[in-house]
Amino acid sequence: MKGDTVRPIQAGHDDAADRRTVAEALVRRPWTMPAEVTVGGARAAFADEHVHMLLLTRGPSLLGTLVREDLEADVDDGALALPLATLTNRTVAPDVPLEDVRRWLVARGERRLAVVEEDRTLLGLLCLKRRQTGFCSDGDVAARAAERHATGTLSRAALPQDALA
Repeated sequence: MKGDTVRPIQAGHDDAADRRTVAEALVRRPWTMPAEVTVGGARAAFADEHVHMLLLTRGPSLLGTLVREDLEADVDDGALALPLATLTNRTVAPDVPLEDVRRWLVARGERRLAVVEEDRTLLGLLCLKRRQTGFCSDGDVAARAAERHATGTLSRAALPQDALA
């Protein structure tokens, strides 16, 4: 796995209007994949356009994150995805001011960060909304899942049988 930075954003909040922290805005039950997922399984998960980042876990620990760009075209679908994963600049501590994180994400053109404790225990996922003015909630995620279920679009449970090594 590439990198291991767990706290890419440092506190230095300069906007007194919003003193909320990351812990107050995260999605508390993000969808995760086992650390043993294959590249083919990761590609299948990314077939859902709402999936921006995969969280690779073992138990409560986050071992790596993947975005579409991490999955190089020349990597075999049967290979483990974890060696392509990283934590660098993809995680944030729960006590960081939310507005600092929003600005950081906007400046980088990104919308997701895994929220972790110092020991890499996964607490949730911070999801900046497309309009970049707020963050997704557990309710937003549940509503979107219900909509996908009702319309019969890709179910994350429908990964190929060989998605895990």
